[in-house]
Amino acid sequence: MSFPVMKALVLTQHELLPTAGSWFFTALSVVFRFGLAGLILLPFAFRQLRTLRWLEVEQALVISLFGGLGILFQMDGLSYTSASTSAFLTQGYCVFIPVWVALVNRRWPTRKIFLCVAFVITGVGVLAEISLHSLRLGRGEIETLVASLLFTGQILSLEHPRYNGNRSQCLTVVMLLVTGMFAVPLAIYTAPSASAWWQAYASPAAGGFLAILVLFCTLTAFILMNKWQPFVSATEAGLIYCAEPVFASALALFLPEMFSRWAGISYANESLTVKLLIGGGLIAFANVLLQSRWLEGKRLAAPKPEA
Repeated sequence: MSFPVMKALVLTQHELLPTAGSWFFTALSVVFRFGLAGLILLPFAFRQLRTLRWLEVEQALVISLFGGLGILFQMDGLSYTSASTSAFLTQGYCVFIPVWVALVNRRWPTRKIFLCVAFVITGVGVLAEISLHSLRLGRGEIETLVASLLFTGQILSLEHPRYNGNRSQCLTVVMLLVTGMFAVPLAIYTAPSASAWWQAYASPAAGGFLAILVLFCTLTAFILMNKWQPFVSATEAGLIYCAEPVFASALALFLPEMFSRWAGISYANESLTVKLLIGGGLIAFANVLLQSRWLEGKRLAAPKPEA
């Protein structure tokens, strides 16, 4: 949901502040999205926060560091590559996570994991209309891969055994507030004026878009993620998160026109295409396969060391 909402918000803000750059809008959005979400959750977690443990603070800081830096690399990389290439390479964590798990556990992933990764990569490639002949590794592509590696760290941090006893509510509050504060220096540095912080949200539509981002795309999303992701493996989580571009494409079929009427902006709906059906179908099939019992427990034999 955040993709069409963020796009509509940026278009609205450009009408309000035509001289401001995209870095300012991006940083300011992170400050308000995560900061306000943390403040809203704070009263509900106040009793638990009185007994806040160091490991909960440590995990929140680690997740905030990986996530915050990942967003910065992703946004900067987007300036030097196409949006479709960025979307494709960002899903690289569905490959990085199984590789990391295999290295740590010193055993090959199951055949099912290999198949799911192949289906997801193919599906995202179809959605992003990636051509292997035109794909190159320039600054934008390298920075996007770095961002994907950082997002890998964010996902793995939720699974780490060191943090098994942490309370998700405490973790989420600290993580949201720290991530919001992380973007403050960039927002200050890129602001065209002090009043720009408020002018960027000086219309009902901009305030409404921000409310959607805070309540649904940040607060609700991270409460669910931090609570329930530790109950599945990091490899499963990475593959499930790859459904994100499918949902984004589906919502973009009708939300842009609704937002345009509300905010008075020009933002056209996307159309239902064969690539959406094929790409989305492959990713959906991979997630169904992931939860099935087919090929359960069968692992590829690791290569024998040479004598």
